Amino acid sequence: MDHKAYMYVVECRDGSYYTGYTTDVKRRLAVHNSGKGAKYTRARLPVKLIYVEAFASKEEAMSAEALLKRKKRPQKERFLSENQEKNLANHIDV
Repeated sequence: MDHKAYMYVVECRDGSYYTGYTTDVKRRLAVHNSGKGAKYTRARLPVKLIYVEAFASKEEAMSAEALLKRKKRPQKERFLSENQEKNLANHIDV
């Protein structure tokens, strides 16, 4: 599969989750941790990458992001637990 976009989840300093999509995970994580990322994460630094899933298109990644963002915390935790075989977070040198 030619990966063109990624959905990612970071855990913030306060234990909350932030979900987003990007075409460059390393760069996006650096932007979040520099305080220039999403407003939500700026007040909750540092953030730690806990989940990354690859998609063939930006649209697929955006759809997955939207679905996960609509879930409540217990559903997000279940998703993260049940989808570890898709998780690329441990394979990205950050």
